[in-house]
Amino acid sequence: MSPCLVVLTDFFAVSNRALSYAAGLAVPLKAHLLLLHARHDQLLAPDEFGDHYARAGEKKTLHALEKLAAAQVVPTEVELSDDSISETVREIIGERDLLAVVLGQPGFEHAPRGLVARTAMGLMRRAVCPLLVVPAMGWDKFPPRRLLLAVDGAPFSLGPHHSAIYRLLHALHGTLEVVHITDGEHERPTASALLATIIQNDLVEDPADAPLHLHERHHTRVASGVLTEAAQLEADMLVVVARHHSFMGSLFHRSVTAQLIQESPIPVLVLPAED
Repeated sequence: MSPCLVVLTDFFAVSNRALSYAAGLAVPLKAHLLLLHARHDQLLAPDEFGDHYARAGEKKTLHALEKLAAAQVVPTEVELSDDSISETVREIIGERDLLAVVLGQPGFEHAPRGLVARTAMGLMRRAVCPLLVVPAMGWDKFPPRRLLLAVDGAPFSLGPHHSAIYRLLHALHGTLEVVHITDGEHERPTASALLATIIQNDLVEDPADAPLHLHERHHTRVASGVLTEAAQLEADMLVVVARHHSFMGSLFHRSVTAQLIQESPIPVLVLPAED
């Protein structure tokens, strides 16, 4: 079975920019797509379109998604679900070789600020898997070959989720650089300790052939520091290691991961760490 990229599609699926990005990645990854639409989700099926859903009906929605799937350059399936996104994704994880769930900006105007980030963090809280968030703009550089990994300085283990970035780097012939932002409140780890964690997680094939470059910067706001470094390095994808507490805390706005998802002008690949 080929690996799978699950793309969360909104009601106006044709406007889902994430789909174009995912389809482009699926070609070198030799993956297929699964278009997932949850009818009772705030992001994919906002309340303001409830009457439209009633008029269109399930068959019309399914037909539109199947037509969209047929237009893709890689094999593409369609799934409509009455369950929550997280419940459906959990089922998919148990049945397929899931590379990542791809989520884009909503296809309707006046979406609440932070809706995509809240959806992403909620999904990762209930169905632990790699998540790729594609912004409305900022992915004109394609395919992504300059990946920037943001780490918090503490050791981590990605377990099976390391394959998402490994496969990307291998398929796209990409490069990986590492950024660590210090804010003055936490003890600064050594560069050797930071790089050792990256190597232990098998994120790169052979660091001797392609040495990892570590960028250590100071910034009072970690998320801003990461995005500033990404811009200076002209990175075209940001990779974030998210710990359990990042998406379990009730104070959503304090999560650096959530801030990066919401503010990054380039796609963000979130990899859940095993705590």
